[in-house]
Amino acid sequence: MTRSFAGAGVALITPFTPDGKLDEKALRRLVRRQIDEGIDVLVPCGTTGEAATLDAVEHVRVIETVVEEAKGKVPVLAGAGSNDTRAAIEKTRKAAAAGADGILSVGPYYNKPTSEGYHHHFTAIADASTLPVVYYNVPGRTAGNIDVKTQLRLAEHPNIAGVKEASGNFTQIMEILRDAPSEFEVLSGDDAVTLPLMALGAKGVISVAANQIPKAMHELVGACACGDWAAARRVHYRYLRLISLNFLETNPIPVKTSLALMGLCEESFRLPLTPPADATREALLKELKSLGIVP
Repeated sequence: MTRSFAGAGVALITPFTPDGKLDEKALRRLVRRQIDEGIDVLVPCGTTGEAATLDAVEHVRVIETVVEEAKGKVPVLAGAGSNDTRAAIEKTRKAAAAGADGILSVGPYYNKPTSEGYHHHFTAIADASTLPVVYYNVPGRTAGNIDVKTQLRLAEHPNIAGVKEASGNFTQIMEILRDAPSEFEVLSGDDAVTLPLMALGAKGVISVAANQIPKAMHELVGACACGDWAAARRVHYRYLRLISLNFLETNPIPVKTSLALMGLCEESFRLPLTPPADATREALLKELKSLGIVP
């Protein structure tokens, strides 16, 4: 069983056709590009993949498609979260049947569970899963933080492999890095702090920007892992503005717009997400041109 999801992971977008259907051909092209440019982990059906608007059939088909194109070259960590524990378990089982190597499970959103609620939610998922589970702490999306004590309890579960940490709370993350078992992997959930978190002991990132710049994110994480901090800083600062622009509007609006400007997919979203403001599109195009990503 694959237990490590270290390195540069990409939080894949889900491409849609102009009439809003799943664009499987574009998804396959995107996955092949990721692998060709050195990405370490493929992460479909997360926030960046607009998973909240995928129906059950589409959700499974996206995972199957990514698995088919990955061909075992890199692990597939499939998003299968829900704010209903029963639904999360069912999604987890379907992701395993679709061929995923691991499960990414977001903290329950809207419900705002207590610490005990988080513990029992993720424990139930991990107990039911035949695959290793990485839970996702993203208070900006879920309106609730998974505290250090709860995370350290979860880290002891034999089927929980790590956490995607996007709390932005460095003290919290350092305490987890210090006190969790050595095999437990902390992954950055925020591109902009990948370098400092890896300096503190994190094992990689699940990246939005890797949709645009997979090779660069692989190089950044590789440099950090080797302790080549000068090389890591060069990559970090070269792409920091692009990373920031990806959050001018709600993710994944800017990153999907960028990929459309790069000719890799349609600029097609599902409501309630909408295309970006003209100023956002212009800022993205200017930066992509500056970096030589588009002519």
